[in-house]
Amino acid sequence: MNALDIALDLAASGIPPLPLRAGKVPFGNCRRCANNACGGRPNMKTPGPCVCPAPCHAWAAATTDPDVITSGPWRYAWLRAEAVAYHPGGADLTVVDLDNADAIAWARETLPATQTVPTTRGEHWLYFGRMQSANAVRPGVDIKSTMAYARWLGFGAGTLVALPEVVRTLAASKPAPAQPASTLVTVPAGGGECRHRTPAFLERGIAMAERRITDARSTVHHTVYGTFLAVLSTHGRCGCLSEEHIARLFTAAQAKGETPRHCTDAWTNARTRLGL
Repeated sequence: MNALDIALDLAASGIPPLPLRAGKVPFGNCRRCANNACGGRPNMKTPGPCVCPAPCHAWAAATTDPDVITSGPWRYAWLRAEAVAYHPGGADLTVVDLDNADAIAWARETLPATQTVPTTRGEHWLYFGRMQSANAVRPGVDIKSTMAYARWLGFGAGTLVALPEVVRTLAASKPAPAQPASTLVTVPAGGGECRHRTPAFLERGIAMAERRITDARSTVHHTVYGTFLAVLSTHGRCGCLSEEHIARLFTAAQAKGETPRHCTDAWTNARTRLGL
């Protein structure tokens, strides 16, 4: 069964699908919505459906309307799609994404048995009911529901049960994220004034990095990683990068369809390659 047929079957079941492009990420925003021109939706902070003709705004594009799914812009996307995703919250579902064997073992000891779908690295445990999505609520565990998407890997096995309070508590009690400026960059030994601290020089570098990511037309994963690598090569050893600078780069990447996890992985991989 091809991607379009899968999507139509999901829509008929009340599950809103969306196409995923190369790299298994959503298609980038349309030109009308690029660079936050549509008022902020590319940042994925505003709930609600997307009204763009093409599959734009990642999870928000997901729909059960067959007329939209089979429209011209969407058909073009389906022809290039490498996978199908869906918006769990739009189907009143929550996905507990377990990324490894330890996470699965924890779930089996802690969570009520429910419908389970095997994934490449672990399992998706599905529950009936929606909630706020949250990443890294514990090692190897993400929660995908509202304002998020999950890959469609089939219906799996088991009986779907109601969302337990323990899962809601995980998201509510998630620890505050570490400060990027203190954990992702280092300050050079020996002190002294760094030439990069010239405001105009640093601002120009960050703006160019944002533009490089925003203008990417393909291989977005590669562009994001390469841009992060370039920024860290120039500013990563001197302590110039602030939390605000890093947030700007992550925002630009997520506007192109990258997930927070992909951004974090790309940043970490770039730091590792440079020995930071």
